[in-house]
Amino acid sequence: MKDDLKIGLTAQSSKRITDTDLSLFAAVTGDFNPAHFDPVYCAGTYFKEPIAHGMIAAGLISGVIGMKLPGPGTVYLQQTLNFLVPVKVGDVITASVEVVELLEKRKVRLKTTCVNQGGVTVLDGEALVSVPQKG
Repeated sequence: MKDDLKIGLTAQSSKRITDTDLSLFAAVTGDFNPAHFDPVYCAGTYFKEPIAHGMIAAGLISGVIGMKLPGPGTVYLQQTLNFLVPVKVGDVITASVEVVELLEKRKVRLKTTCVNQGGVTVLDGEALVSVPQKG
């Protein structure tokens, strides 16, 4: 396990969500749900306007894990997600991870959260990852 990992260590990254993000995500996944693209459809829903795919915010967590903490070479084993508040185009989402447990066999448990520009938690959960050997 990386020698520099310790409980309480955190990392984060922020991104403004754009219409292009929704279009690219839909192109990759095939998820063209009208809840993300059709204002007329959305006017009749609880949200009243298009919302971003929840997995876009979840993907931001993946970016932090893979590039910052634990970093390159890390492999996802599990991820729980609680979608709490919708993300809309224009929102700035900050994805954060925190080391909460160091386990055997190079496994690490992480607290994962995404908050919007108003400090509202839009998503939370927990990840279990395998970190590469230091070398």
